[in-house]
Amino acid sequence: MAGYERQESRNMAGYERQESRNMESQGLIAMDGSVDLKGRPVLRAKTGRWKACSFVVAYEVFERMAYYGIASNLVIYLTTKLHEGTVSSSSNVANWSGTIWITPVIGAYIADTHWGRYWTFTVFSFVYILGMILLTLAVSLRSLRPPECNSASTTCAKASSLDVGIFYFALYVLAVGTGGTKPNISTIGADQFDEFDPKEKLQKASFFNWWIFSVFLGMLFADSFLIYIQDRVGFSVGYAIPTVGLIISVILFLIGTPFYRHKPQNGNPFNRMAQVIVAAVRKWKVKVPSDPDQFYEVDPKEYVGKGRFPISHTQTLRFLDKAATKDGSSSRWKLCSVTQVEETKLMIRLLPIWVSLFIPSTMIPHVSTLFIKQGTTLDRHMGHHFEIPAGSLTTFFALSMLLTVMFYDRVLVKFFRRFTGNPRGITILQRIGIGLFIHMITMAVASITDVKRISFVKAHGLEDKAKAISPLTVFILLPQFVLGGMAEAFIEVGKIEFFYDQAPESMQSIGTALYASTLGFGGFLTTFFLKGTTRVSGRKGHTSWILNNLNASRMYYYYAFMAVVSLINIIFFLIVSRFYVYKRETNEAFSKHGHVHPITGTMGRPMDLNSRTDDIEPSREIEMPLAG
Repeated sequence: MAGYERQESRNMAGYERQESRNMESQGLIAMDGSVDLKGRPVLRAKTGRWKACSFVVAYEVFERMAYYGIASNLVIYLTTKLHEGTVSSSSNVANWSGTIWITPVIGAYIADTHWGRYWTFTVFSFVYILGMILLTLAVSLRSLRPPECNSASTTCAKASSLDVGIFYFALYVLAVGTGGTKPNISTIGADQFDEFDPKEKLQKASFFNWWIFSVFLGMLFADSFLIYIQDRVGFSVGYAIPTVGLIISVILFLIGTPFYRHKPQNGNPFNRMAQVIVAAVRKWKVKVPSDPDQFYEVDPKEYVGKGRFPISHTQTLRFLDKAATKDGSSSRWKLCSVTQVEETKLMIRLLPIWVSLFIPSTMIPHVSTLFIKQGTTLDRHMGHHFEIPAGSLTTFFALSMLLTVMFYDRVLVKFFRRFTGNPRGITILQRIGIGLFIHMITMAVASITDVKRISFVKAHGLEDKAKAISPLTVFILLPQFVLGGMAEAFIEVGKIEFFYDQAPESMQSIGTALYASTLGFGGFLTTFFLKGTTRVSGRKGHTSWILNNLNASRMYYYYAFMAVVSLINIIFFLIVSRFYVYKRETNEAFSKHGHVHPITGTMGRPMDLNSRTDDIEPSREIEMPLAG
């Protein structure tokens, strides 16, 4: 009986393989090896593309609403409710933001090595919800809220250790949850497009523009409506609404499950890279052959079961080629395949660009802390009866990002295509470079604006009055918010597209985590710069640049310092980008022997591997959709 069942199982497996070959020959299944949750080939007509992405994008709108509903007004809560100072509250926000964006490295590792993107995202999304619920309780329950300030007193009662502890515990539970969702949700969205279909490939080129559009849309709603609720109604309702929004977003994502395409797991990416580096070091005296055919490579069909593609040898980072040089050893820590070596090269080549993006990633922490704190010192009235909440000033930042993304995707891309023939209009690094320049200008403008603010403070004798409001309109800050939003529209879309696109296919969650980690390091750098400049500028009896009393502060010095740092960083970026070599087409499935389909094992026509991602001829048949 057992033998009969085994034979039936083999017959069924053979039947499924034959069916897959038949569907593949008719172009019915995805050519990039995508499968469903049970590991079966997916039908292209019923899965993926914008149909599946609509659920992912809808999730992101609600999730960003939840995240920015907390982050954008957090510095106000810390100063007005927990009674923290300007530098300490700004540093705490930046540290939390840094943690939010560093933990995705862990989530990406778990996804690529153990659970896969879908299940990693799903599990951590419930941790995220738990953090939001705890945070809502922390600001709602009377026993967990610190006492309100007495309006007649210039000092406030210090928040208890329990109040502070519960609040920050909830914040960091939330950070752990985002660690598993951030690196995987955008990657899941990009996975819905088949690189081997010309139409889907071009749609994928537009995906990240509209992905960031959804991020900014959720941010816009949070910065306007939610912060107004927090300011006028209370933080309890203001936190409860985004918590409900997050729950809705997860439900929307789960509803879309039948339509998703999934990429097979490929094992521990860090282990594979470590093997290459160790093998190259151990064989540092071995001579690298000039003929690439002399390197070790497994049969392309062995990649089939793992859903991976062989990658051809490149001439960059030649030292690592020693790992693929045959010397009679068969140990994985002394002999690696060409594909494994090339994957490691791709990840190493990303690192200089990665480092150059730390400085521009300080933009959002500055917007959500110092920019907002500046606004608290200015006249925020619109008419006689309405006053803009300080946290809602980031609405201008979000709106600027939204409009810039739309203008870029609908107008600039088509304009640049006429001259470059690039489906993206310009290369990814060129787009990032434009954003870096605008970022530097933003800091310079912020410095000039603060000079104007302080001159009004002095003219009205308000320097010694910490809570005094200058008669200068808050709209003087508008240029720095708008320019900051424009910079982010160029930088953030470029960053996420760059790290996803340029990472090897088997490590794209790690690539997306690299994108997130730039924001994490940006948060920590913001803390470093804030505390460092405050400490240094306050030496020898001098007044620190940033004080709790912003009317006595000299933040224009700090912003000018950041503009200079940004200029130095631009020079570094230009140098490393000048020598960066773009990854070859994701048609890595095409070896010199032809295309090996990752499900059926059938062979297709060979393709020129010397083409680059940024040299694709655009198709006129694809209209880039506004939403999923």
